[in-house]
Amino acid sequence: MAYDSTEEYIKHHLTNAQMCSTDEGLAFNYACSDAGFWVWHIDTLSVSIVLGLIFLFIFRRVAKNATTGVPGKMQAFVELVYDFVDDNVKSTFHGKSALIAPLALTIFVWVLLMNLMDLVPVDLLPTIAGKIGQYGFGMDPAEVYFKFVPTTDINLTFALALGVFVLILFYSLKMKGIGGFTKELTMQPFGHWAFIPVNFILESVTLLARPLSLALRLFGNLYASELIFILIATIGYFQLPLHFTWAVFHILVLPLQAFIFMMLTIVYLSLACEDH
Repeated sequence: MAYDSTEEYIKHHLTNAQMCSTDEGLAFNYACSDAGFWVWHIDTLSVSIVLGLIFLFIFRRVAKNATTGVPGKMQAFVELVYDFVDDNVKSTFHGKSALIAPLALTIFVWVLLMNLMDLVPVDLLPTIAGKIGQYGFGMDPAEVYFKFVPTTDINLTFALALGVFVLILFYSLKMKGIGGFTKELTMQPFGHWAFIPVNFILESVTLLARPLSLALRLFGNLYASELIFILIATIGYFQLPLHFTWAVFHILVLPLQAFIFMMLTIVYLSLACEDH
């Protein structure tokens, strides 16, 4: 697929495949600009769901076929990931809940798989999507978009963070009760009734900053990384050494971002479970 300029190339690779419902039926991409609130990013949804199903399939299959003798390579790898997450949960989460460890494992592996899509060559999947659109549906390849790193979509990172935020509220109310949670928001850090408005503002900002920081941290790091890969791809024939160097560095960054998201989730839920 030919592009008229570097700007057009970058814009094409950073645009989500959108689908929305209009009066005329289903619409795609730019026709969704005036569709209102409900616009589906079908590339983000499809890739994230497929990766989630891969995670469930592999871990469930290993769990069903696990042996007590010498484990195979896949079982040893799954056990290594499980023990790593379990150790972090035990050392960080100070409450009692059977949900936290499975939740932490799901977050870590799922976010890691979505992050690893950043290592796929930037032109591969958009080109395949363009060919499918051209020969399968008669579309102009320039109007076929496919942004294949789900965590570069702020809608997905905010959805994950909002899920964590709902759990924070749930455990706060469960462990402290409505009265205890209200007191936590109004009587800290200054324990005097005259400071209730100030306390409420400070604690509300702290509470709301948790999902906001979770979402923006993951999105910002992955979006910047993908943008750098795209910029390297615009160099042409001289991109291979730079691409390899950035990919090697990123092998460390991608698991780190998944680990940070998991650990902050555990910390926030541990704070929510503390009964003062």
